[in-house]
Amino acid sequence: MTGADTAAMTPSRSTASPRPAAPTGVTPFVLGNALLGTIGLFVLHAQAGPLVTTWARCAFGLLALTGWVLLRRQGRALRLHRINALAVLAISCLLIAAWGLFFWAIPHTGTGVAVVLFHVQPLWVLLLGAAWLKEPVGRRQVLAVGVAMLGLVLATGVLGADGAARTPGYWAGVAACLVGALCTAGVTLIARRLQDARAAVPPGVLAWWQCAIGTLVLAPWAAAPVAATPGAAWPWLAGLGVLHTGLAYTLLYAGLAHLGAARAAVLQFVYPAVAIALDGVVLGQALSPVQAFGMAVMLGAVTVAERRAL
Repeated sequence: MTGADTAAMTPSRSTASPRPAAPTGVTPFVLGNALLGTIGLFVLHAQAGPLVTTWARCAFGLLALTGWVLLRRQGRALRLHRINALAVLAISCLLIAAWGLFFWAIPHTGTGVAVVLFHVQPLWVLLLGAAWLKEPVGRRQVLAVGVAMLGLVLATGVLGADGAARTPGYWAGVAACLVGALCTAGVTLIARRLQDARAAVPPGVLAWWQCAIGTLVLAPWAAAPVAATPGAAWPWLAGLGVLHTGLAYTLLYAGLAHLGAARAAVLQFVYPAVAIALDGVVLGQALSPVQAFGMAVMLGAVTVAERRAL
């Protein structure tokens, strides 16, 4: 939202309410991030390669979203206008690149380091939102993101890793995570800007195009490994497409239509918080006292930021 938009929406003194209502985008955005936090369980049980996993997310997401679009009779909305076609293509390519870079980085840096580095995304969102969308960024949002990132580092336990874990490709993996985080931040901001355009794309339709482009682009390289994937993996891969791609991204884009970049940057920490909590509860990887403290710091920063934003 630009400064002009903010000024136009500011009520006069005679009509201003002392406590404005919470944006309707908070609930779907938080739910979408919480759902993404469970993706690790599905990837673990599927035990498929990065290329197959990425293609399956796109393909099964495309099937689910096609049914959703038809059910809501939004078929005509799939037709893109010149004003949004390039934006939709850019979002799709950036997201595919981000997924690929993240999966590639994991064996080089380790999962904990990759998660920490990839979630500098909220900082990218905050900085790029101020520079590109001209959205006002207060010291409270900057402080909340900084504190939440500190909590994230503590919660993953990455500070306890020794130097021996640094493989020859470690710094290449670090670079891949940082570039992937930048790609994901670009997705967030372009999607936010797209909803302000004259030819805005409905959230489900935007996710449909992402999945369609990803399915087509990856198909030539994924064909052989997909054919060799065991049948037991496919229910989990289907879940990645239906739940973590179709449903989650529809919720995220629906929320972004009503949120500014600063609030979205803070709320995105729900994703790693859920992922780390599930590691302890479901996978039996108990949190250390330092990790538990980091979780409390991260969630506390999000809670305080949201209370003051209402």
